[in-house]
Amino acid sequence: MEYLKAFICGGVLCAIGQILIDKTKLTPARILTGYVVAGVLLSALGVYGPLAEWGGAGATVPLTGFGHNLAKGVEKAVAEKGLLGAFTGGLTAGAGGITAAVVCGVIAAVLFRPGEKK
Repeated sequence: MEYLKAFICGGVLCAIGQILIDKTKLTPARILTGYVVAGVLLSALGVYGPLAEWGGAGATVPLTGFGHNLAKGVEKAVAEKGLLGAFTGGLTAGAGGITAAVVCGVIAAVLFRPGEKK
C-alpha cells in the first residue's frame, strides 16, 4: 500500500508540473523553483508534513519535499539557536542532498568525459 500511496502522491505532483509546462509560459527553471517555494510554504502552513507522512517517498523525493526539508531545518535551528538558525537551518538540513548531487555530478563528469560535440 505504501508504494501505491507514493505513486499517487508523486504522480499528482508530476502531473501538476506537466500542466504548468503545457498551459503556461513558465520556464522549467521557474516551475522547479516554484515547487521548492511551495514545499516551504505548505510546510509552514502545516499541510506538507501530513502529506509527506501519507505519501512517503512520493512527497519527500520531489522538489516540494526539498522545500519541506529546508523549512523543517530552519524551524529546528530557530528553536535551538534563535534568529541565527534562520540563516543556518536550511543549509544544515539540505547539506546531505546537495552534497550527494555534487558528488554524483563530479563522478558522472569523470566517467563520461563531457565535452563539445563535433
